[in-house]
Amino acid sequence: MWLASIVEFSDDAIISRNVDGIILSWNKGTERLFGHLAEEAIGKPLSITVPPGREGEYYAILERAQRGVQHYEIVRQRKDGSLIDISLTVSPIGGAGGKVIGVSNIARDISERKRSEAHISTLTREAEHRAKNLLANVKAMIRLSQSDTLETFKEVIEGRIEALANVHSLFAQSRWTGAELGSLIKQELSPYSGGGETRALTNGSTVILKPDVAQAIAVVLHELATNAAKYGALSVAEGHVRVEWSRAADGQLVLRWTEVGGPPVNPPTRKGFGIIVMDSMIREGMKGRVQLDWHAEGLACEITLPT
Repeated sequence: MWLASIVEFSDDAIISRNVDGIILSWNKGTERLFGHLAEEAIGKPLSITVPPGREGEYYAILERAQRGVQHYEIVRQRKDGSLIDISLTVSPIGGAGGKVIGVSNIARDISERKRSEAHISTLTREAEHRAKNLLANVKAMIRLSQSDTLETFKEVIEGRIEALANVHSLFAQSRWTGAELGSLIKQELSPYSGGGETRALTNGSTVILKPDVAQAIAVVLHELATNAAKYGALSVAEGHVRVEWSRAADGQLVLRWTEVGGPPVNPPTRKGFGIIVMDSMIREGMKGRVQLDWHAEGLACEITLPT
């Protein structure tokens, strides 16, 4: 009676069945796990817990159960039809003369552990993908970058890598779902908005960019801001930049960069890294469009991206 009470009120699902798979006992833990009451289950085949399509697996376990203790991680079905991952221990029950007269099954719900393992696996694959993508961007930046001196080259590369590092901090805040465009823009332009003086004006609704798109936009914004600080509107005290974004009628994202109050500028005579990186990251990588216009007081850039 003491042992029977332990079995009956155990938190584990404990089932006994005969060699043909007919249920002989069904404790409280089993009721909670599968949803069937004891009076509903006893006398029926244990296959009532088997999802459609897994009958072969069930009969294989049934056949092997008489050979000794077996352990499985399998999927079973509740009374309401929902599926559940369980850890199952199957042990033969010996009778007179050592003959197997039945089998005990002990089952535990491992659904949460399985979900956690799947989540970790997904994060691992995502981290691998992001790392490869990040390194590919760094490799492209090094390959495309140009400079007259080694020190200037190092400075240019450091700035571009820092832009990627900054956007990755936004990814961490969103648990790698992406980066909010407004936050990304303000982060890249923050060096030009300090001391109570706003030289970078932004306007647009909340837009969450996928990580690949956010990385491309971060590098492009860094290039535009660096160019503006050296030669454009941010190189003079009275100049400023406007960055606006919106959705087009077809749902595409449109980002506009406009420099105002800068010194007279002329279109470049050759493609520098800024233009090349836009071609590479926006046109080729993101299947977007870039339009550059050099007005009298600064550069105007419009980027269109599919979403």
